[in-house]
Amino acid sequence: MSDQDDRPGNQSPRRSAAGYFGSSSNLSLTAAAPQGGLTTPKMGEITRLHHVGFVVSSIPHEVESFAQSIGAHWDEAIFHDPLQKARVTFLRTPCPTDALIELVEPAGGESPVLRFLQNGGGLHHLCYEVEDLDAHLRTMRAKGAVIVRRPLPAAAFEKRRIAWTLTKQKLLLECLERQ
Repeated sequence: MSDQDDRPGNQSPRRSAAGYFGSSSNLSLTAAAPQGGLTTPKMGEITRLHHVGFVVSSIPHEVESFAQSIGAHWDEAIFHDPLQKARVTFLRTPCPTDALIELVEPAGGESPVLRFLQNGGGLHHLCYEVEDLDAHLRTMRAKGAVIVRRPLPAAAFEKRRIAWTLTKQKLLLECLERQ
């Protein structure tokens, strides 16, 4: 066992932003907990957790065992996104209100997730659906977040725009514009 383990007081090595998208920065982001009951989202607010992304070496070789391990269904659709240089697929759990699970595979040597995979892969990002992507990014910047990828259309989401941000805690967030 290495000096770095899961015992209290030990911290695992940190990945820099370069491990995610080739840039590094310090930033902060605070999330406000909702007060009271459900409310209608305002422009720029998060509406829901859409999916949790995992980087894998090969979707065809890993999807079945991944789906079985979490009791999820796979519809066999794999999307190639040339702008993100990745292939992605989604798994659905039996509960229809659960967030999707996304498997992300690098599509070539220039893929932004290749380095992450070479460092072991696994849990990569959370994706939140937002009412207004531009307003949300302004809010994120005002809170100190770094925009690591500006808005672009995503093949897996019928060309809805996505953007990527990184928090001070090195949490990579994908923001998906709501339809």
